[in-house]
Amino acid sequence: MSPSARSPIISRLLGTLAVVLAGTFLAATCFQTVLGSRQLASNFISPATWSALTATHPSAMGSGTVVPERALVDISIGFTLVPCAVVSLVTWLGGSVWLTRRGWSWNEALITWGWYGWGWWILLDVWEWIWMSAAAVGWSSLADLLSVIPQFWLAGCLAGWITTFLTLASVRRSSPDRSSPEIEVVRSSQRRVWIAVSVYTLVYTAMNWRLYGNLLMPHGDSVMYEEHLWNLLHGKGFRSYLDQGLFLGEHIQFVHLFLLPLYVLWPSHLLLELCSSASLALGAFPVYWMAKRHCGSDRAAFGVAVAYLLYFPMQFLDIEIDLKTFRPESFGILLLLLTFDQLDRRNLSGTLAGIALCLTVKEDYTLIFGPLGLWIAFHRENTTQLDGIPPTDADNAAAGSAVKNASGVAGWIMPRCRSRLVAGLVLSIFSVAYLWFATRVAMPWFRSGSEVHYASYFARFGKTPEEILRTWLTQPFSVIEALLTLETALYAMAMLAPVMFLPLFSPGRLAVGLPLFFILCLNELDGSRTPQHQFHAPLVAVVFWSVAAGLPRATSLITRLAPRFKVIASNDQVDIQRVLARLVWTASLCTGLFFSLGPQGFPFWDPGSSWYWRTLYGPNPRSEKFARIAPLIPATARVASTDFVHPRFTHHERSYDYSGYQRKLAGEGQRIPADTDYLVIDTGHKYSTIKWPGEIPELRDNPEGWELLPDLTEGTFIVLKRKRDER
Repeated sequence: MSPSARSPIISRLLGTLAVVLAGTFLAATCFQTVLGSRQLASNFISPATWSALTATHPSAMGSGTVVPERALVDISIGFTLVPCAVVSLVTWLGGSVWLTRRGWSWNEALITWGWYGWGWWILLDVWEWIWMSAAAVGWSSLADLLSVIPQFWLAGCLAGWITTFLTLASVRRSSPDRSSPEIEVVRSSQRRVWIAVSVYTLVYTAMNWRLYGNLLMPHGDSVMYEEHLWNLLHGKGFRSYLDQGLFLGEHIQFVHLFLLPLYVLWPSHLLLELCSSASLALGAFPVYWMAKRHCGSDRAAFGVAVAYLLYFPMQFLDIEIDLKTFRPESFGILLLLLTFDQLDRRNLSGTLAGIALCLTVKEDYTLIFGPLGLWIAFHRENTTQLDGIPPTDADNAAAGSAVKNASGVAGWIMPRCRSRLVAGLVLSIFSVAYLWFATRVAMPWFRSGSEVHYASYFARFGKTPEEILRTWLTQPFSVIEALLTLETALYAMAMLAPVMFLPLFSPGRLAVGLPLFFILCLNELDGSRTPQHQFHAPLVAVVFWSVAAGLPRATSLITRLAPRFKVIASNDQVDIQRVLARLVWTASLCTGLFFSLGPQGFPFWDPGSSWYWRTLYGPNPRSEKFARIAPLIPATARVASTDFVHPRFTHHERSYDYSGYQRKLAGEGQRIPADTDYLVIDTGHKYSTIKWPGEIPELRDNPEGWELLPDLTEGTFIVLKRKRDER
């Protein structure tokens, strides 16, 4: 190479080296700021791990002086710069080596990967500068928001960095494109979806089974649903003994009864856990179908399906943050996604069947179908074009077949704009009427006329649904004030950031979930304003329905803005849609690093975390100790027990809850019914409040009525047997 040709290469290499060095240093300063604050660090690691880190590495962390009132530590730049430099060097050189195997020259690989990749490292520190600037000028609201979202910022930058490398690596420079025939791509994508679904099902089923085996799974709002099936099969009604009566007084929810044929063959809660995890995982298929239909790309559709499986709000429906692992709502995501898929296919019968099945999940789904009806009525859509994307021949054939085979009114509803208006309005009116009937007629009837329980979730707006609705309509500013909070912003961020905000490119579909989202943000129940419990279940389906439609729109916008989006120093055109699909699944992966309770997330591996794998899924002596007392309590007994040992007694004659919560079944002022034969107290769980027999009110107040059985478990379980009159 001549000196004149070598000079531009050297200049570009030096420029790239400057970018890599700047990105490494700025990332190190960002981590220095985060680790120096207990509050900021808690977004990434547990407080216990942060304290251990600051206490055991004083030399590496500067003075190691902690300011108690602010929980600040003076960290030296070397503590974060050294690991950042090592990671930077290894990934830059290693990534370049990999690119050379794809036909890139060594210099071109170093320059391209370093320049584009470490731009994301530089962007990482932008969060710190904005946060410090907002605090300096007194923008407290912005500063408070930025102080609780650094994990989202880091996840976005990390996803961009990974996507950049995957995009560069997808460009083969040494030989012409030898892409596989389309039919092979389709088969390969479908096989990979099956593999991903199987892996998710196996991992989360194993985790749930271990929680059950280790006595870490609560009965309330989890194993109680298995008790419904057992009691129904044994003539005790559709109920658990937590309920005030039949369960329909709590919710119009009976989708889990469809498991009865399987439950007859295997009457175990483990069956429900398997079915729940499998149902959640199978939602990847309608996501794949919808994305493929909109994008026309199997590879892009596979990326969106993987993003769904990595989406941490979905994973929290499998294992909630309080370790509740089974909810009937988990079946609702698959059913709602299938309903959206049938709607997009313009299959009337499939859509109606999906709506009917979703209503067996919970009455809350009417909050989705009401606005969905308005979307159907007023969305501009016909049989020849879907959201501006020309349909495939298969779509046209399917639509034509559906119209041809339909009869009567059904043949006109889906393809005709006027009929779509009528059908949509009918669905909205029906949804309102069904919700009113469920909450004002059916549920109160099963509760002997008492008010539905979740009216208390909105106590500041009224005591009854009518009062609450009247307040919302007549005092809109109080509602707006309640919505404009940091919690609302975080909730929206948690739902949209893992999919890189692509649902915003399909605002009509996303708006279908807004009423439910706003109601959840007005809810005063702890945990309802975070996607770590079950309340947000229908929103997961709405988000991915919107992602499927939003991906091609985002692609179209970027294509118009950058018509010649090419790899530097190359004529290789970048497939923007595939880049966005990669960005979606990598963003879902990276946000899960900080939130997921599964192997994807840091909490799973963090020894100071409450969700550390060894603590939850490793050997647990409580289950072994319980095996010692289980034979003492016959299956014909009526047993009252604390929550986490309660699941072991659901197949007994009666299984009562022993807690401070007043149960109507127990009688006014009583903790347990008078016919209770045994009382089992679990002292080993972290939530247990009773640690020794003298603290049990029944034994303390009525010692002649109860017999304390011998301690076989070193105090882990306390067993009382009621003394009966032998006459």
